[in-house]
Amino acid sequence: MSMATRTDTQSPALHVADSHDLIRVHGARENNLKDVSIEIPKRRLTVFTGVSGSGKSSLVFDTIAAESQRMINETYSAFVQGFMPTPARPEVDVLDGLTTAIIVDQQRMGADPRSTVGTATDANAMLRILFSRLGKPHIGPPSAYAFNVPSVRASGAITVERGAKKAVKATFNRTGGMCTRCEGRGTVSDIDLTQLYDDSKSLAEGAFTIPGWKSDSFWTVRVYAESGLLDPDKPIRKYTEKEMQDFLHREPTKVKVEGVNLTYEGLIPKIQKSFLSKDKEAMQPHIRAFVERAVTFTTCPECDGTRLSEGARSSKIERIGIADACAMQISDLAEWVRGLKEPSVAPLLAALQHTLDSFTEIGLGYLSLERPAGTLSGGEAQRVKMIRHLGSSLTDVTYVFDEPTIGLHPHDIQRMNGLLLRLRDKGNTVLVVEHKPETIAIADHVVDLGPGAGTGGGTVCFEGTLEGLRASGTVTGRHLDDRAAVKETVRKPTGTLEIRGATANNLQNVDVDIPLGALVVVTGVAGSGKSSLVHGSLPRQMGAENVVSIDQGAIRGSRRSNPATYTGLLDPIRKAFAKANGVKPALFSANSEGACPTCNGAGVIYTDLAMMAGVSSPCEECDGKRFQASVLEYHLAGRDISEVLAMSVTEAGEFFGAGEAHTPAAHKILERLADVGLGYLTLGQPLTTLSGGERQRLKLATHMAGKGGVYVLDEPTTGLHLADVEHLLGLLDRLVDSGKSVIVIEHHQAVMAHADWIVDLGPGAGHDGGRIVFEGTPADLVATRSTLTGEHLAAYVGT
Repeated sequence: MSMATRTDTQSPALHVADSHDLIRVHGARENNLKDVSIEIPKRRLTVFTGVSGSGKSSLVFDTIAAESQRMINETYSAFVQGFMPTPARPEVDVLDGLTTAIIVDQQRMGADPRSTVGTATDANAMLRILFSRLGKPHIGPPSAYAFNVPSVRASGAITVERGAKKAVKATFNRTGGMCTRCEGRGTVSDIDLTQLYDDSKSLAEGAFTIPGWKSDSFWTVRVYAESGLLDPDKPIRKYTEKEMQDFLHREPTKVKVEGVNLTYEGLIPKIQKSFLSKDKEAMQPHIRAFVERAVTFTTCPECDGTRLSEGARSSKIERIGIADACAMQISDLAEWVRGLKEPSVAPLLAALQHTLDSFTEIGLGYLSLERPAGTLSGGEAQRVKMIRHLGSSLTDVTYVFDEPTIGLHPHDIQRMNGLLLRLRDKGNTVLVVEHKPETIAIADHVVDLGPGAGTGGGTVCFEGTLEGLRASGTVTGRHLDDRAAVKETVRKPTGTLEIRGATANNLQNVDVDIPLGALVVVTGVAGSGKSSLVHGSLPRQMGAENVVSIDQGAIRGSRRSNPATYTGLLDPIRKAFAKANGVKPALFSANSEGACPTCNGAGVIYTDLAMMAGVSSPCEECDGKRFQASVLEYHLAGRDISEVLAMSVTEAGEFFGAGEAHTPAAHKILERLADVGLGYLTLGQPLTTLSGGERQRLKLATHMAGKGGVYVLDEPTTGLHLADVEHLLGLLDRLVDSGKSVIVIEHHQAVMAHADWIVDLGPGAGHDGGRIVFEGTPADLVATRSTLTGEHLAAYVGT
């Protein structure tokens, strides 16, 4: 067979199909963007920079990526679209040249206890198939190894409607791998009954000690006292065995109380449904404290925390069961899989091997597949999401990353940069929102937004190359080569916190002395044991009430939540309005009596259009102000409540700081918000519109009033622009100088250089880490260069 010879030479004219090499955005107005128009080159790595809140995420995620995903969704049938989220078209005049967008963001993975690293990456699915083919003894199909699948057995008559109807006897069996005791959670909850009631009292005497269960509550307490099943005047400790069974465990039963039909249910299942099924982080503080007191979680005694049934645990390949495989460090599991030589499942082994190797390549080889997904940090979750894209054969795709270097040691950032360049070199467009100079340095194209944040941002300050950015004079350009100097004199500690024999997770019997009354930075490569040391040991040593912990967890709140409600600022503001006008404070809440009746205080009317994008329009009754017209007639120093909520933090600080509106309680909270660099936020801005860095600083401002003596911050530079890091260091100094001890888990070299004391963990990750490799001052670390951190810090400060 001969091959056709090419007679054509390269065409002098560019083919029209090759001319679409730009993504064009014209007139973008999403959130704070001010008619932004830019052109982004395709098949290149473009980094978007700018101070936190300048509009980077609004442009990249809420405009470009959102429109790409919306247009792809429109290609599906109306039936399929009915099951998908339906975002509205972004506020933009023209979006041209879009390609399919794959978003890899920092959103935490679901905190469901049955969601693990293995289930989130399909590694578990492949392992289950492997064990169903090679496991001895053979116990069933892949579902027999799944801790999310319960075993089901059923039998009975079914009617088959085909021609003449006839009843057929049928049996149904499905073998699942779920442990029946813990239902695949790995832990069982034990309720401390002494925290639920005082057994020396009767129900009539108010025996219940559960928050919110008042003695006259019709739906809770009275249904027990007046159900007819229990004697309301008998002390609980004198109940018979049957009464105790009815009181604690009775199945839901219809009862009549004062002529009203109600459902009576045993106390334990009622508590489990009303408290334990909810997310603890979303609870009010006093409810959360009650749950932490009343409920203890222990490893399931039946499955020993493996979540699996006895059958699934008994089946093994070369003396390794699926529970053992999931408990291994992923880098070790990859070696074990590499040693399996079985031609009948060769394609499966190759796919599993590739997935496990991707974990190691991306710096997550220290994880195990059984690790709950909800315990991953923001950076770890983002890198887990990257795994499925590393070996993808797709090209001409737009990959969108949100600060992919979060949680990465400087040593690991180089590896992450290599992965981003590899994706680009396969012919993809890579868009990265980033603050780290190491990643900005590898960009083909840089877009700098600003010049400020919030209403002071939203414009493109610079577009071009890295050299052009340095010479541009923008905030990012001026700070790109900033280097903090190592602190020459360090604070003398006021005391020492001794941690002895720490063994949480991968810690290897660690002994360490942490100075108090100083700024201490705990560092080390990702997975070296930093969080295990600080979060696992400190609260136990100091007492949870003395430790204020500010982590990267998402702020929970609806579109009704805003900085004023989250920080508690709205309470003194409502009281000030109420006192000035002689009315109730509840009138000045958009979630209470003062809410506009048409939109219920939302300010907008939402119209659901099923599989089409929902429409939101400003409420015509209140004109988007959220309050009744009568409420807006009440003024404080000439302003109504809607005008106050439209103020920025800086404006409000001046308004409540002096004069007729002087409110010390409100002014104190506003000062803390300004201290963490959030002076540009408006008081009524929905929390759902804040960036990751803004959310963490909002948390910091809220916790700064805490009574704890020790502050623990988990990577506070997350989402912070280079220019804001200096501001943060000043804030940390003020905290220490006010008598607090500040312990920071951090990778940013500027924070390390500014520390009074450094604790470096390593030398590697997982079982290669968990040891203290350095304790001392930053100057000593730079001088000795004895660790990876020391080498990178020395290079950073230029010694």
